[in-house]
Amino acid sequence: MTDPKTRESYTVTIGIECHVQLKTKTKLFAAVDNDARDAEPNTLVSHICFGLPGALPVLNREAVRLAARAAFALGTKPALFSKFDRKHYFYPDLPKGYQISQFDEPIITGGSIDVPMVDEATKERHIMCIGITRAHMEEDAGKSTHPAGADYSLVDLNRAGTPLLEIVSEPDMHSAAVAKAYARELFLRMKYADVSDCDLYLGQMRFDVNVSVSKDPHRLGTRTETKNLNSFRSIEKAIEYEVDRQIELLEKGQAIVQETRGWDDAKQRTFTQRTKEEAHDYRYMPDPDLPPIVLDEAYVQEIADSMPILPDAVRARLQSIAIDEKVVEDVLDREPADVLKVLDVLDAHGAAAARRVVFWLLETGWVDVQRDGLLSAMIDAREVSTSAAKAIREAMVDNDEMPRDIAQKLGLLQVSDEGEIAKIVQQVLSENAKAAEDVRNGEMKAIGFLVGQVMKASQGKANPGLAQQLIKKQLGL
Repeated sequence: MTDPKTRESYTVTIGIECHVQLKTKTKLFAAVDNDARDAEPNTLVSHICFGLPGALPVLNREAVRLAARAAFALGTKPALFSKFDRKHYFYPDLPKGYQISQFDEPIITGGSIDVPMVDEATKERHIMCIGITRAHMEEDAGKSTHPAGADYSLVDLNRAGTPLLEIVSEPDMHSAAVAKAYARELFLRMKYADVSDCDLYLGQMRFDVNVSVSKDPHRLGTRTETKNLNSFRSIEKAIEYEVDRQIELLEKGQAIVQETRGWDDAKQRTFTQRTKEEAHDYRYMPDPDLPPIVLDEAYVQEIADSMPILPDAVRARLQSIAIDEKVVEDVLDREPADVLKVLDVLDAHGAAAARRVVFWLLETGWVDVQRDGLLSAMIDAREVSTSAAKAIREAMVDNDEMPRDIAQKLGLLQVSDEGEIAKIVQQVLSENAKAAEDVRNGEMKAIGFLVGQVMKASQGKANPGLAQQLIKKQLGL
């Protein structure tokens, strides 16, 4: 761990490249299934995936549509003209000897993301604006595995040709905490825009983190790139380790080597993989087999009109009905379809119902707009208690019955008839004279006992709030 005073003398600069797997049914340039989760190695392949001579790629139209949606989620619009290029490098799981990517004319240029942050010292919330340099479409490579103790490697090309969108940030981040928050916000935006399933465990979003340190705040240091991070925590920890490692080397008078590094999660440290290539090393050239992507304004407008609500708008709506910001962030981590149902409850049944449904969603992971709205109204009308509502929701999972029918079947409807409860209260007060006198003398804890007796006498069906009001009324309070 670097001495805090020494660390403060360095400026940390961070940029992130994120590979997002687009949720298409087939690969980017081949009519082959894009879901390789349960497939045997080399079964989801074609002559295009193998790079056989004469194989001609055909662009997946849906991948273009999803990339266009991503542009709006990144605060910009898709380019009307973009093209594909060949990125040359040799690796065993890249049979063609090049990757089809986009170089100088990508489908997305510019944009930004507003990232909500909490100042650890003051606990105040603020917004960090992180710029987006570009985002380009490309095909994924295959996967190499190296069996322990064997003198050979195995190649699986099921993943070869998977459509990716690589999102490159500006070097606008200066701490591991900001980088972690940016990665989470990018994850939320891609998920809510329905661009990707964003399963981090399956590698559907992978983060490459570029880190440099410098004593001169106006000059960047030599950067390293830590590849293929697939959790927000690993992003944070890898940056913290890399910053400490680089500062330690510089303090010893040693140079930072520009290189690609990996992350060992078990040891919580980065390690050298290879020296870092530059753009000229890849010998980019326009792909002669693929025509440019040309979009018209009508198509772009159609995409814009179809965009769903994004996380920042969800935040604004939920915070407007006095839901705590921490709770809002927990809600955003749920499935977007369920979060949008909360907003439907807000529109159909009002703020009070939406506030209840937020916590029901966090407890159970699901929302039923109509029935949850009716159940909330029953609580407001004192027809059921909040504990009874929980039991009713549990019963709602297994059937389509309305909340009132379930409440009646389970005997959970409260008695809110003032005359009927007043008779029970009168009886309870007469049978518990000492407790009644204690309440008259200001010992308000005794009123809880009396309410309990009313609930017992009514077999749990009396509305406890109304019972308390009537106790006070009959005692002249």
